[in-house]
Amino acid sequence: MPLLPDQSAPGVQQLAEAVADSACRLADAAGHWNLAAVEDAVEAIDTLVAALSQIDPDVARALAGVPAATAAALRRFGAEPEEQPDTPAPPVPLQARRAPRRRGLGHGYQGIRMPE
Repeated sequence: MPLLPDQSAPGVQQLAEAVADSACRLADAAGHWNLAAVEDAVEAIDTLVAALSQIDPDVARALAGVPAATAAALRRFGAEPEEQPDTPAPPVPLQARRAPRRRGLGHGYQGIRMPE
């Protein structure tokens, strides 16, 4: 699992905190939704999923179903979700595999002799 650095790019931490605070305020205030509010919330969710998916291929795979879920939520309320571009999943880098560690057969081993 890749570790994230202690420092983020300039402004990222503050923006993430603002998004979290806004999401909490929205959850506290939302009692009655209208379609425009749902569409805005879905757009925010999909944008955050896209941003988080850039962190790591495993994160992208874990979040891959969210856009389909938000599109289903929009359809549930009678809205037509925007067409998702047919973009392939983010490329998954191949893990560097180390050759298995070889074990010797002991000091001075000369191999098997075959009669000629």
